[in-house]
Amino acid sequence: MKPAMETAAEENTEQSQERKVNSRAEMEIGRYHWMYPSSKNHQYHPVPTLGDRASPLSSPGCFECCIKCLGGVPYASLVATILCFSGVALFCGCGHVALAGTVAILEQHFSTNASDHALLSEVIQLMQYVIYGIASFFFLYGIILLAEGFYTTSAVKELHGEFKTTACGRCISGMFVFLTYVLGVAWLGVFGFSAVPVFMFYNIWSTCEVIKSPQTNGTTGVEQICVDIRQYGIIPWNAFPGKICGSALENICNTNEFYMSYHLFIVACAGAGATVIALIHFLMILSSNWAYLKDASKMQAYQDIKAKEEQELQDIQSRSKEQLNSYT
Repeated sequence: MKPAMETAAEENTEQSQERKVNSRAEMEIGRYHWMYPSSKNHQYHPVPTLGDRASPLSSPGCFECCIKCLGGVPYASLVATILCFSGVALFCGCGHVALAGTVAILEQHFSTNASDHALLSEVIQLMQYVIYGIASFFFLYGIILLAEGFYTTSAVKELHGEFKTTACGRCISGMFVFLTYVLGVAWLGVFGFSAVPVFMFYNIWSTCEVIKSPQTNGTTGVEQICVDIRQYGIIPWNAFPGKICGSALENICNTNEFYMSYHLFIVACAGAGATVIALIHFLMILSSNWAYLKDASKMQAYQDIKAKEEQELQDIQSRSKEQLNSYT
C-alpha cells in the first residue's frame, strides 16, 4: 500500500507542476500579445523530434523549394530597385547627351567668343563627371538595398532556420533609413534643377512656334521676335551676339541639336522624378522592415527567456523525482 500511495502522490505532484508550467506559459504569451498586438499572428513552430523528422524519401520536391524561394523574394524592394535603376539611367544618359548639345548650340549661335562661355563649359564638364559618379553610386546602392530586402524578408519569415535578427542588422537597417531619407531630399533638389533647362528650351521652342504661325509668317514684325539667352544668366551680358531674332531663331529650332537636346532634357527630368518616387518607395520599405525586425527581436528575446524558464522547471522536476526515488 505504501509504494502505491507514494506513486500516486508523485503522479499528482507531476500533474500539478505541469499545469503550473502550462498556465504560466499561457499567461506570459497572453501578456506579450497584449503589450505587442502585432505579434498575435506569429505562429510557434515546435522543434521536431527524431521520430517526427521526415525521411529522405519524403523530402520536398523542386516545386516546393521554388515556392519557398519565391516566398523569400522582397517584391517591393525589387520593384523599387528597377524603378531606381531606370530613373537614374534616364537622368544620367539623357542629361549627359543633352548637356553636350547645349554647349554646341551656345558656341554656334549665342556666344561665338570662347572666352565668354568658358566658365559655363567648365561647369557643364564638371556636371558630366558628376553624372558618372551618380550612376556608379546608385547602381551599387540599389544592389545593397535589394540585398538588405532579401535579408530582412528571410529574417522576418524565418525561412532559413537559425537565420535570425541581430543588433548589428537592426542598426544597419536604421542607417539605411536615414541615408535613403537624405538621398531623397537631395534628389528632390536635382528634380527641381533638371526642370530649369526644360523651361529654357520650352521658351525658345514656343517663340519659334510664334514665328512659324500664319499670323506672323511673312510680316515685317517677325524679325522683332527675339530670344535673349543672356537673361537666364548662363552667359555674361557682354557675350556676342547673345540675342537671336526672326528667321535665324527659326533656323536654330529646326536643327537636330536643338530638337534632341530639348527632348532629352524632358526625359532626364522624368528620370529624376522616377528616382524620387523610387527613393520614397525605398524609404517606406526600409521603415517597415526596421519595425518588423524590432518586433521580431523582442519576440526572439521573449522566446529565449521562456525556453530558459521551462528548462529550469524541468531541472527542478528531475531533481524532485530523484529525491523521491531516493526515499523509496
